[in-house]
Amino acid sequence: MSQLDLTQNEAAEQPSKLGRKRDHTRDPEILEAALDVLAETGYDGMTIEMVANRAKAGKATLYRRWASKGELVVDAVACMKSVDLDLDRLPDTGTLRGDLVAMIKPHSMQDSEKKLRVMAGLMSMLSRAPELADAVNAAIVEPRAKANRIFLRRAVERGEISSDLDLDALSLLAPSMSAYRTLIQRKPVDREFLISLIDGVLLPAVGLTPPKS
Repeated sequence: MSQLDLTQNEAAEQPSKLGRKRDHTRDPEILEAALDVLAETGYDGMTIEMVANRAKAGKATLYRRWASKGELVVDAVACMKSVDLDLDRLPDTGTLRGDLVAMIKPHSMQDSEKKLRVMAGLMSMLSRAPELADAVNAAIVEPRAKANRIFLRRAVERGEISSDLDLDALSLLAPSMSAYRTLIQRKPVDREFLISLIDGVLLPAVGLTPPKS
């Protein structure tokens, strides 16, 4: 058999070597399982095998999708944030404050405690894998900052605030302070805290007067 025939035969066999496309339909279950295990055991105690067992998935399946425990944790936290924030269905109340307040969703005490434990695990991960800091920022800060930029641009278009303001910097105020509160101070980001950021920090920064309490 010629070298050309061998090459053609290898090419014909290539699709079978590649196998079937990866099935991502179970990703949400796996990511939820990862959050549960992270909240229960912390980052140091967490293993890929624990997550696989919780999700009733093969360990090899997880390793094909996520090369490391850290990458799995980042994706799980990003998924948690995306559930809380739907950029395609942002409130439009007609005022900047109204939009920001409408974004505050009630959470049960149990959810708050779980999120605190997840964030504590995330902080532990960053101390061991600082190279994941940008990915963590993209997962927990940037989505909320993106929503805030939309609200701020609307306010500019309405003539509610000045177009000369640094909207990018302003959009980061609340999510950055919230991340600091959960990651460093390990305190919950509750409604009272968020209202204090809106009325005490963001509105004065854009030249608006918060309502009298």
